Amino acid sequence: FFFFGVVEMNIGHAIVGILIVFIISFLFTTVAARAIALVGTNPVSGMTLMTLILSSVILLKVGLTGEKGMLAALIIGGVVCTALSMSGAFVSDLKIGYWLGTTPQVQQRFKFAGTLLAAASVGFVILVLNKTFGFGAEAGPNALEAPQASAMAAVIEPLMTGAPAPWTLYIAGVFLAIILELIGVPPLAFALGMYLPIYLNTPILAGGLIAHFVGKSSDNKELVKKRREKGTLIASGFIAGGAIMGVLAAFIIFFGQKIYGDGWTLMQALGTEHWSESTGAEILGFVMFVLLLGYLYWDSKRVKE
Repeated sequence: FFFFGVVEMNIGHAIVGILIVFIISFLFTTVAARAIALVGTNPVSGMTLMTLILSSVILLKVGLTGEKGMLAALIIGGVVCTALSMSGAFVSDLKIGYWLGTTPQVQQRFKFAGTLLAAASVGFVILVLNKTFGFGAEAGPNALEAPQASAMAAVIEPLMTGAPAPWTLYIAGVFLAIILELIGVPPLAFALGMYLPIYLNTPILAGGLIAHFVGKSSDNKELVKKRREKGTLIASGFIAGGAIMGVLAAFIIFFGQKIYGDGWTLMQALGTEHWSESTGAEILGFVMFVLLLGYLYWDSKRVKE
């Protein structure tokens, strides 16, 4: 509303944007909360892409096209995506809080505090990542892939620039998902295999294999369930730890370049610039990857009846 109502001085576009956000958020947050409560997963990506398609079509009807239209659709998609994530996460928090004996009032208080902290910090983190690594293939060899952002751009650009949208591919994807569901193949896992780059798919595949072997480690279904839950907890820690270390490395590089110049790198400072691109570094990385997989399997199987 501020951008279109104050900066652009177009109250009509501002009202349309507010209505889109309000209606879609109201409908989709209910779906997200129910999905988390029933199956424990939140279909944020799918509903965000649906939001982008719906909002882009509506914005086109009111005369918003080009870069301004893409910006408006991204703002709407970002707000709805945040609402979906928060609603789903808060339902999980309420469920866990109920088990622990806390009250919703206390949880809401700290949820607001966490939201304010995240809002104050995440923007700066994104700027640092963009400055240090960049996003997309055009940013350089070390750029972050940002596959979800690329998917959002692929949805918005054709609609807002007048280029033909790949509706045939969208419809084919719908029917493919239905077929996969009917034959017992998880559509999301199948789509991720086509969607994510190979270096991200490899640990997902390895984790799936570990989960399979853990599932076959006992005939006791209750014990297998506990072991898989333990494995999921450990794998979640690996994901969070990897993300934290990636952000930490970005901050070190960012401030290092501020002090020593744009050509400064962390490998250069450690004196391992040439070694990091050698066969020895690749072997070491592979060995550490195998050790992590071994630890994941071993610690998951430690759960006893």
